Amino acid sequence: MPLLYNATFTSEDLDILRSALDAWCAEKQIDIRSVEAQFAASTALDLFYQSGHDDPDKLLSALRGHKGL
Repeated sequence: MPLLYNATFTSEDLDILRSALDAWCAEKQIDIRSVEAQFAASTALDLFYQSGHDDPDKLLSALRGHKGL
């Protein structure tokens, strides 16, 4: 995953990321504090920032379809 040193996220962006991650964790029955959830959060950041999945439904769909998760 590319480093996001210069990335800035608004509170709305963080809400989108958290909403999608919470939904993904609930579907998978995974604790949000687990290592698997941390990996999913990194993946969500990459999908959001690099791939433009900038709403909760699109981001959740992308997380569901990600091969590494």
